Amino acid sequence: MMKNKKFRSFIINVGIIVALYLVLTVLIQQGILSRSMRNLLVPIGINIILAVSLNLTVGFLGELSLGHAGFMSCGAYAGCIFAVHSGLPPAVAFPIAILIGGLTAAVFGVIIGIPALRLRGDYLAIVTLAFGEIIRSIFTSLTITGGAKGLQGIPRMMDFNIIFIAAVITVVLIANLVKSRHGRAICSIRDNVIAAESAGINVVYYKLLTFVVSAFFAGVAGVLYGFNVGQLTPPTFDFNKSIEILVMVVMGGMGSIPGSIIAAAVITMLPELLRDLDKYRLLIYAVVLIAVMILNASPRFIAMKENMRNKLRFGKNRRVAE
Repeated sequence: MMKNKKFRSFIINVGIIVALYLVLTVLIQQGILSRSMRNLLVPIGINIILAVSLNLTVGFLGELSLGHAGFMSCGAYAGCIFAVHSGLPPAVAFPIAILIGGLTAAVFGVIIGIPALRLRGDYLAIVTLAFGEIIRSIFTSLTITGGAKGLQGIPRMMDFNIIFIAAVITVVLIANLVKSRHGRAICSIRDNVIAAESAGINVVYYKLLTFVVSAFFAGVAGVLYGFNVGQLTPPTFDFNKSIEILVMVVMGGMGSIPGSIIAAAVITMLPELLRDLDKYRLLIYAVVLIAVMILNASPRFIAMKENMRNKLRFGKNRRVAE
């Protein structure tokens, strides 16, 4: 019964992914999407990777990180410097650069995570914020990164197909991690650290694992960003970028992967949709964000979401019993 349920869920998820890909492909090929909206598809995919990976730390682990843009920049510069100076054809350098970028960000995740994850609350947020600002200053002063001028000459080879595959792989891997035994241990740490420790869960190990996986995918997103725009400049990865990613996680609901996907798409498209209202764009953007935050914090909305979860759990348990 359980195997049939898992197989049925797998088929439904695959069907949704294939249907979404076919719909977007038709909209692109038929010219239904405007040029500006087509250009937003890659940034939307990159932001989905960033939001879902940060949600792993903020939503499922329950730790506040403000340095996600810092990990993104580490991966972006490492992978793109390799692509520029390796002399390999772009098609060969591209997958290697993605791997290098992800692993570099993961290494920095270990370096920062070992001391930082022993802290909690505001202290962890301050440490990760400081890391993001320090690494940005370092990239501004290094010659190999192009300094303040930025890294130039990165091959531009991103398209909808590549970013769609990358985003799907990221979501699938993180969703499977959350549903696994490791994911249950991570969520138990978020719910109650003392209870998790008393149950024999290695809190430091799982915190570090979550932090490193989150940093890895941030580095991958950084490389994809570099291959999309063709250059990297340090101000791109400032504090505002980390806050933007965090807003996507909070707006979509902490601990909700579908919510992060929707929020990343909406926030990426919102400035473009409000282009005609240039004078009031920032005001409308701020009002929408505040309204969503208030709605998410509303007791009635929280109770409604919990009621929906209970109904879903009851339905699943009843099907299993049958």
